[in-house]
Amino acid sequence: MKKAKNHSSPMAWVWGQTGRHKKQYVFSVVLATIGVAFSLAPYFAVVGIVYGLMNENTDLFFYLISCLLMAVFWIGRVLFHALSTGLSHRATFAVLAEIRKKRLEKLAKIPLGAVLEQSSGALKNTLIERIDSIETTPAHIVPEFTANLLVPFFIMVYIFVLDWRMGLASVATMPIGMFCYAYMMKKSDRFYRHTIEATKALNDTAVEYIGGIQVIKVFGKTKSSYERFVHETNEAAHSYIDRMRVSILPFTSATVIMPATLVFVLPIGALLVKNQILSAQNLITVLILSVGLITPLITLMSYSDDLMKMGTVFGEVQKILDAPEMKRPAEAEPVKNNNIQLHDVHFAYHEKEVLHGVSLSVPEGSFIALVGPSGGGKTTLINLLARFWDVGKGEILLGGHSVKEYEMDSLMANFSFVFQSVYLFHDTVANNIRFGRTDTPIEEVVCAAKKACCHDFISALPNGYDTVVGEGGANLSGGEKQRISIARVILKNAPIIFLDEATANINPENENDLIHAIGRLTEEKP
Repeated sequence: MKKAKNHSSPMAWVWGQTGRHKKQYVFSVVLATIGVAFSLAPYFAVVGIVYGLMNENTDLFFYLISCLLMAVFWIGRVLFHALSTGLSHRATFAVLAEIRKKRLEKLAKIPLGAVLEQSSGALKNTLIERIDSIETTPAHIVPEFTANLLVPFFIMVYIFVLDWRMGLASVATMPIGMFCYAYMMKKSDRFYRHTIEATKALNDTAVEYIGGIQVIKVFGKTKSSYERFVHETNEAAHSYIDRMRVSILPFTSATVIMPATLVFVLPIGALLVKNQILSAQNLITVLILSVGLITPLITLMSYSDDLMKMGTVFGEVQKILDAPEMKRPAEAEPVKNNNIQLHDVHFAYHEKEVLHGVSLSVPEGSFIALVGPSGGGKTTLINLLARFWDVGKGEILLGGHSVKEYEMDSLMANFSFVFQSVYLFHDTVANNIRFGRTDTPIEEVVCAAKKACCHDFISALPNGYDTVVGEGGANLSGGEKQRISIARVILKNAPIIFLDEATANINPENENDLIHAIGRLTEEKP
């Protein structure tokens, strides 16, 4: 089984997903760095103004130019920040689309059972909400985190050059603030994991409630089912409230203490000036710059939520990519004939074996029926033939070769399926029929519909073949959906057809049309 490459950390994984967009992110970091530099430049202008006042400079033009420079710096900060975030967001949404495509492609490569074992709510939550939540990291944290670290670092170096004692004083509040921040991260981590689980449970319950609303109403369980949904909603809400409760005090402490640089800078600076170790002008410079030094670092702390998410999101999203794949050949091997053979086939769902050494030979052109009780393995056998699952033991041959030797598209080109449970896409009737051959002209679609005995009821629909059938074919009856699925199979014209209890749960009138449709489906096969 093939596994995806693993990464040492969530941030490294996110950076690894950027691929061909890395240059855009690098340019975005450069723009963000310039923007942060512009945001701190006004502090130097203020230093100049204070120097002028201390030196009794009465030149009004000097002060006007200084104020104008501060305005230009502020506009520059807004402009470069907008350019940086705009560039990073364009790249990020392209990256998120590629991440989703890779995960969806991966789902097609892993055993169908591994997909069906996951709840649809959790899978949807991972592919939509979880991947969406990655957006902050590449779009904001990559450029802004880098820029908000680089620029304060250079200012800090500048302060240390002026006087190392003032440098220490200007960062004295930082260890205390970082301790509060680390304490918050440690305390809230357990609660954050609970919010993830509570959100998953809420998604699953919502999907189940909506999907089963008909059964819920029929059996009068609306109240009890809704109470469960309300319970999960409250659990999700309170999980966030509990997390905020343990985070609010340390986070507030960090954001209050870290900017309070003057608590150390002012008395230490005054003492150094008094002892003539530091000039008054340098003290003013340090006072002003130290106030602006911490602001970018506070901005970094605002991303604590997003950084905490990354570990969980990374695990969930990467879990899909790391799932074992079915081994398939790189090149398509043509199927020479349609003889099917099974040799001592065993298969188990986890620990429960449902097929115990099945051997079977189906010559090309034959028509066979598998009869047995529900749960006897009939559908499982079809899924193994189509290689939706792999056999646990034994071998399945098509045209004298193992089904494992065929590339997926090559194998599927020889099979058509009519399942008991039909799924139609939220699209027109015509597009559902031509799903396997999207470029088919409408004339061939109509011909296939006539053979499947569904042309008459399609023509009676409001927009005929352009009628949208609703999600899952909700606007059609069971028999109508079955006949449309048969029309789809007729149009595909694959040499091997699997009928999985296709007439089950169909009323007598529809069953008669369905039997005629199945007869036409199979009559032209060799």
